[in-house]
Amino acid sequence: MQKVTMYTTGYCPYCTRAEALLKQKGVTEIHKIRIDENPAEREAMMARTQRRTVPQIYIGQTHVGGFDDLVALDKAAQLMPLLGA
Repeated sequence: MQKVTMYTTGYCPYCTRAEALLKQKGVTEIHKIRIDENPAEREAMMARTQRRTVPQIYIGQTHVGGFDDLVALDKAAQLMPLLGA
C-alpha cells in the first residue's frame, strides 16, 4: 500500500472524515503534518499544493487534494488502485 500523507489541523472535520474513509479502505497509517502547530509547515503545504485549506492529501507522490477530491476518486473507483490495494 502507498504511503499516505495528510496536512491537517487539530480541529478539522473534513480531515477526520478523510481519515475515516482512508481507514475504511484499509489504510493503517497516515503521516499527519499539523500545519497549525508549525507555521513553516503551512507555508510548505501552500507552496507544494497551491492550496490553503486542509486536508491536503498525498498518496505516494500523487497530490489527491482535499476531502471532496478524495471522495470523488473513490466514487470513480480510482482510489483503491491509487492506494495500491
